[in-house]
Amino acid sequence: MRVAKSAAIVIAVFGALAWYVWDYNTDPSGGKAKAEAAASAQASEDATHDPNIGDCVKVKDPQGEPLPTIVDCDSPEAEYKTADKLLGNDMKCDSKYVYGIQVRQSHQMGYTLCFTKV
Repeated sequence: MRVAKSAAIVIAVFGALAWYVWDYNTDPSGGKAKAEAAASAQASEDATHDPNIGDCVKVKDPQGEPLPTIVDCDSPEAEYKTADKLLGNDMKCDSKYVYGIQVRQSHQMGYTLCFTKV
């Protein structure tokens, strides 16, 4: 009787573990592993559009809704170098910069990126 209870517990533990692994990787909606990989890829993509001071960028749609993308400073794609980040909504870059992008974040205070020519 004791052996049967022990065996049932071991089988239940291994069954639960197998179900968790199967669900994690093969869920019909894409699986948790796939969702986590997609979220990680999106975070990496978002990071390429959030330059730090000193990063060189190319800007898509500079006159409309500008989107800076970090590029290598030696690349022919490099248009601007990030020179300053002004925290606060509606901040303006002064005349020593050639270009600025205001970034508004719905859940945080916005900021302005100021650029010089490469």
